[in-house]
Amino acid sequence: MSYRNTMVRARNPAVRTLLVERAARMLRVREPVTLRSLVAGTGVSTMAVYTYFGGMDGVWRALRQEGFTRLAARYATLATSQDPIRDLTVLVAVYLGNALEHPDLYRVMFDAAFDLEDLAAAEATLEYLVRAAERARETGRFRADVAPREVAVRSWVVAHGLVSLVANGPLPHQALADGVPLLVALFVSWGDEPARCRRSVADGWGSVAEAEGLRVPLVRAEDAGFEPARGVNPNTISNRAP
Repeated sequence: MSYRNTMVRARNPAVRTLLVERAARMLRVREPVTLRSLVAGTGVSTMAVYTYFGGMDGVWRALRQEGFTRLAARYATLATSQDPIRDLTVLVAVYLGNALEHPDLYRVMFDAAFDLEDLAAAEATLEYLVRAAERARETGRFRADVAPREVAVRSWVVAHGLVSLVANGPLPHQALADGVPLLVALFVSWGDEPARCRRSVADGWGSVAEAEGLRVPLVRAEDAGFEPARGVNPNTISNRAP
């Protein structure tokens, strides 16, 4: 559909999506995002930026929100298992996969210079981890005094650190494999039994790579220092090209 030489009278979601996705593409190729460069070649006028976003600040807010929207969409497809530690691992791995798939959107997600369009919707992504941590506490995997929100935040800290160092930093993609022992150490510190924790983390990490198609590094049982869960072969986890 062409919007060239038309006046924007009514809000059309397709136009908003067009501009958000173009801004994301421009970030990906390190092209400066300005009012005129954003609309260049799209068939819409600069007025559309004001109509749909109220200006360039609104574009950045929309980009921040889009990162969380895509993460929420990935989380919404995940099934809950009987193992909350496995599920926590899956949520962390999906966070990693989403960030690596959309590195520029991911960077904007945490740019506090601009407010989010819907803070509650963004915070809802963290609630997935909070609920998994609550289940871990209720089933005795974590101690009774463990705060589920603290679990969620620290789990994301592990993921955020890895992504920051790999996607936009000095470490190779193979460094993502460190997420396995890091999560094991974190979960064990909250009371989970070490051997059982290692099996759950291996199971969760491997299932996401295979079933969800995430490109995360090869994890070998001997490298992570544990035996894989029955029926789980960590050596089948996909490699991400460096």
